[in-house]
Amino acid sequence: MILRLLFAFSLFLLGTSLFAQTYSDQVPQLRRYKSSEVVDSTYGITRFDKMAPSLGGDSVRYDKKGYSAQGWMEDYYVSGKLLHKGFYVDGELRAFKNYYENDQIERAFRVVDFKHSEVIVYFPDGKLKSQIHYYNKTVQKEIDYFHNGNVDMIEESYGDNDYLIKRNSFFENGYAETIFELIDKKKKTYMHKEFYENSKLKEEGTLKFYKDKNDYLKEGEWKTYNEQGELKKTEQYQQGELKG
Repeated sequence: MILRLLFAFSLFLLGTSLFAQTYSDQVPQLRRYKSSEVVDSTYGITRFDKMAPSLGGDSVRYDKKGYSAQGWMEDYYVSGKLLHKGFYVDGELRAFKNYYENDQIERAFRVVDFKHSEVIVYFPDGKLKSQIHYYNKTVQKEIDYFHNGNVDMIEESYGDNDYLIKRNSFFENGYAETIFELIDKKKKTYMHKEFYENSKLKEEGTLKFYKDKNDYLKEGEWKTYNEQGELKKTEQYQQGELKG
């Protein structure tokens, strides 16, 4: 009889231990964050993206009782300053704002509709850094800015990233660095131009998207120039390979 009672009590303790372990894994720890833990110098504050399905996230947030988070939730820095405020539905983010420790907003995210969402990112002093539009959990259009306000990069794709519409980049002085834009949707051909920082043309030609190769390859005539804008050479390409 005593052995049976000891065995039953052992099972109870084991079950309680396993339940406590599972439960504690779900319950978020009561902690605050240092700025160095959450703010990346390049990408900013991205730790909450994993709980936003529209951004490709696949994680769920739990409340203090171990249930999927519902409604507004907040996170703070060690200093007591607000880090994150997000609206959760069944543990998934539908809208949120992150903040630098100086109280300046770092990014704002919102779901536009069933397939579209957007993120606007800022520099620590409040200047616009990026505008990103998502479609079906992938980036469909992105515009990045230099701190001086000039455009750094514009990239836009069709549908579920089936193919690019454009991918243009710029120097900080505002001059174009590369221009890559769709000129024939049916044939999937693109104009490509590359420039020196003094705005002189460096290279120009046509690229073609080959779906079977999933790549953009040089096609037809390509011209190369020196920094004074003088033609250096002209070459012919076919499916990315130099002819002759």
